[in-house]
Amino acid sequence: MKIEEMPDILTAQNIADYLGISRRRVYELFQLKPELGGIPNFDIGFSKRVRKIDFVRWIDEKVQEKSAI
Repeated sequence: MKIEEMPDILTAQNIADYLGISRRRVYELFQLKPELGGIPNFDIGFSKRVRKIDFVRWIDEKVQEKSAI
């Protein structure tokens, strides 16, 4: 799935599928603070969700970190 095709609000499964990692690893990234590399997220009841715009920004930051090395 392309990022443009993803919904505006993402689930852990959406992110796991896109990144090719386990849903468990996505939840681990949810536990980290964004300033420590975690994916910014919010709660809807007992579920975690991510705004697509925040996810795209998070990916861009990861790319920038890698290119700065």
